Amino acid sequence: MLDAALKEGVSLSVDDRGVAYLTFAHPRSNSLPGAVLADLAATVRELGQRSDVKVVVLGSAGDRAFCAGASFDELVAISDEEAGLAFFMGVAHVINALRSIPPLVIGRVQGKAVGGGVGVAAATDYCLATQHAAIKLSELAVGIGPFVVGPAVERKLGVSAMSQLSIDASSWRSAQWACARGLYAEVLDDVAALDEAVDALAGRLASSNPGAMSALKQVFWSGTERWDTLLAERAAISGRLVLSDFTREAIQRFKAK
Repeated sequence: MLDAALKEGVSLSVDDRGVAYLTFAHPRSNSLPGAVLADLAATVRELGQRSDVKVVVLGSAGDRAFCAGASFDELVAISDEEAGLAFFMGVAHVINALRSIPPLVIGRVQGKAVGGGVGVAAATDYCLATQHAAIKLSELAVGIGPFVVGPAVERKLGVSAMSQLSIDASSWRSAQWACARGLYAEVLDDVAALDEAVDALAGRLASSNPGAMSALKQVFWSGTERWDTLLAERAAISGRLVLSDFTREAIQRFKAK
């Protein structure tokens, strides 16, 4: 099972069925500072090399927030384009790791997701959520844009929904809205029902043919082969924008709320 007690960082356990439970956590609503992103990407890639792992369940600790997105403290501290690129490549590495490993990845979204959290959910192969799992792409509200997560979100939800989320950056979209547009496969009433559904699906997949699942995943992600380069280009855009006075002032106002 996921590590519900985890306070910060990344935790991994693999059960005797070959189901890997990968948990990330941070005290600030499971936000994603650089160290957590690096550990998460490295662990995902490691799982892709393990023959005993049949399927991966990705979730976060706690029962209220799935992921608050980027660390604002680290955003404010960016001083040059090189540092900006490195920061935004953090979530790019996670997305690319999730799409490229052979095992299917089940997303388990128990609460609200913002920015990079929406991108991580979109990069899973099959995502289940509770009715509390509203989503928001808030990047434009702080003077940047969802450039890095954009390809994953657009691939899963379509251009129209991606545009709505990006432009109306201060509004939440309900879990039902996200499900109707393909981000979530199903919306459950509560965390208990979510965990039951995730565990049942993981168990069924763990007994399926690994070769067939891996081949299916390659089909699902066909056309994304250039994403290593594309997401780096997108990260560079965000890395430049975050240095502007407009963005720095917007982030400070956002933090003060």
